Amino acid sequence: MIIPTLYGRNEIGKNVTIFEPVTLGFPIRDRFKKINGKFLGSFISDDVILRSGTIIYCHVVLGKSVTTGHNVIIREFTTVGNNTNVGSNTIIEGNCDIGKFCSIQSNVFIPTHCDIGNDVFIGPCCVLTNDKYPPSYGKMDGVIIEDGARIGANATILPGVTIGKNAFVAAGSLVTKDVPPNMMAIGSPAKIKDLPRRMLA
Repeated sequence: MIIPTLYGRNEIGKNVTIFEPVTLGFPIRDRFKKINGKFLGSFISDDVILRSGTIIYCHVVLGKSVTTGHNVIIREFTTVGNNTNVGSNTIIEGNCDIGKFCSIQSNVFIPTHCDIGNDVFIGPCCVLTNDKYPPSYGKMDGVIIEDGARIGANATILPGVTIGKNAFVAAGSLVTKDVPPNMMAIGSPAKIKDLPRRMLA
């Protein structure tokens, strides 16, 4: 195994594959004066694959068999569940909870305080947001994506929106309100419609 650049006290599981350069446990601002290792770094579970350019901040937990593409950033206090793939150039800004068996494609932006369930697909170049009146400097209101939801490429989801269980968001949609379970959001701004029959489970 290639030894990554390490900050803090990191735990690395078995059969982890790391391609250089990779950084683990990168400190948040209030840890800058403790770079000698006296803070909690990241926890990397078994069978994880971290490709070149990945930066994992402190207080991040990666579940078993998580994989990252190139130049992925996962910031502090984020948990990524087992068997989730995070595509190249994706940024997860921290304080997020991402479930198991998710597929997050390349160039996705996930801001702080988002909650993503299990078996979620997020297409390339999607943008989730968390600030209704930027820059508000106030409480951030993240996006919730429930189990089994599918988000098409280039979709934008506004702060505080919930995408329901097994719901779909069509490519290029601007989602301004909640999408009920088993429904589809399509358009800009998105309208809620029934799922096409061929898309029903």
